[in-house]
Amino acid sequence: MKPRLQTSLGQQLVLTPQLRQALHLLQLSSLELENEITLAVESNPLLDWAETDSDPAESTPEGMPEQAPAPDATSSDESTEREHGNDDDSWEPPDSWNTSSSGSGNSGSDEDGADPMDRLVRAESLHDHLSWQLHLTRLSPQDQRIGAALIDAIDDDGYLREPLDAIAEMLRPELNVGAAEVAAVLCQIQRFDPLGIGARDLRECLTLQLEALSDDTPGKTMALRIVAGPLERLPKIGADGLAAEMNAPADEVATGLHLVRSLDPRPGAQHGGMGADTYITPDCVIWRHQGLWRAALAGSHTRLTIHRGYEGMIQHASSSDASYLRGRLQEARWLLKHLEARGDTLLKVVRCLIRQQSGFLEFGEQALRPLTLREVAAEVGLHESTVSRAISRKYAVTPRGTLPLRSFFASGIGTEGGGEASSTAIQSMIKRLIEAENPRKPLSDAKLADTLKASGVPVARRTVAKYREAMNIPASHERVRMA
Repeated sequence: MKPRLQTSLGQQLVLTPQLRQALHLLQLSSLELENEITLAVESNPLLDWAETDSDPAESTPEGMPEQAPAPDATSSDESTEREHGNDDDSWEPPDSWNTSSSGSGNSGSDEDGADPMDRLVRAESLHDHLSWQLHLTRLSPQDQRIGAALIDAIDDDGYLREPLDAIAEMLRPELNVGAAEVAAVLCQIQRFDPLGIGARDLRECLTLQLEALSDDTPGKTMALRIVAGPLERLPKIGADGLAAEMNAPADEVATGLHLVRSLDPRPGAQHGGMGADTYITPDCVIWRHQGLWRAALAGSHTRLTIHRGYEGMIQHASSSDASYLRGRLQEARWLLKHLEARGDTLLKVVRCLIRQQSGFLEFGEQALRPLTLREVAAEVGLHESTVSRAISRKYAVTPRGTLPLRSFFASGIGTEGGGEASSTAIQSMIKRLIEAENPRKPLSDAKLADTLKASGVPVARRTVAKYREAMNIPASHERVRMA
């Protein structure tokens, strides 16, 4: 065979730097976008901040949020119209909504004028807390590496779900270790704070916490017997059945049981996670005026613009300086264009969401209809991946609080009437039925399924159980015990 040249015709997708930047900006959250813009202004002399002179206190039609555009409410298309590019299309939510009270976040300021974001301190995560203790422990470099791998495998609840053999296999290209070496380091980590960290299951987690107590702790011996024995059957047999099964005095069993219930089954949850205060900057605002739902982008009163001084210097600068300024000018124009495209895409998707889910905005989760990315993409003329990027980590201020845009989407289940009910709506129905039940005689999953079927929503018992567990609602026999 001889080397030769030949031509072929084909098509392939090429992501230009401009397209990469547009996709990157689209998937950023509000805070990330502010950081991105700040870095761009600091690095590009052709970009500058343009302060607006609009007065937030100017009067607006009744029912409109403060500084909101006031389009003529004559058609469904005009109900979501936005005056993009004007200085007054970005505004703060009205004080009457009191978004900070919902706990979802607040983009405004405190009464003393201080921005709450300035006082937000990043909460220490569980992995940070464990890594700090690992560095203070006198271990060999190899054991330090094993410990780092173990800490990385511990989940947010504080449990080690990965098998030790799998962790050893992951380390094997770097370290020649086996499961025994990994287990030895795990014993060291299980002595870290919080107590019970690094356990493989609930039984081991509770045992680690009990073993750390002093021997004279009342009920410690009985608590260890309960954890090592009939722990799983405790909700069914109760304290009396437990005492009979263990052939122990009822008062000793009660003391040990009280000690077991004082332990933490999720030791990792106390660090970071759900308990940390977080603030959310909304990307858009949804409100109702004259019976029509409207949407607008939310943002600060600063705008990005071209620095006219440096732009005017291009014609008088030397060739090298002019070339540099022209390149920066082109970068600035692309950034402004992509920021405008980001806002247009986001608002286009939000308009579609409020058209599809107006019932959800008005009546709550029970009125949430099934909606998928494919449906929204087909309606707005975008690809599903673009819609996914547009709603990723984006939030909207609504009369029902600050909601993630993903909460407007839900999978569907067919009903007897030929329509569909969303999974979120079914969960809301299950929650309402459980809240209205007799606490002494709670509804079982089968009874809940029968009640939903009578309402025209045929749901299997296992589906009810899955939705109930997703809402962290105990089973019927556990609800009886708590009652």
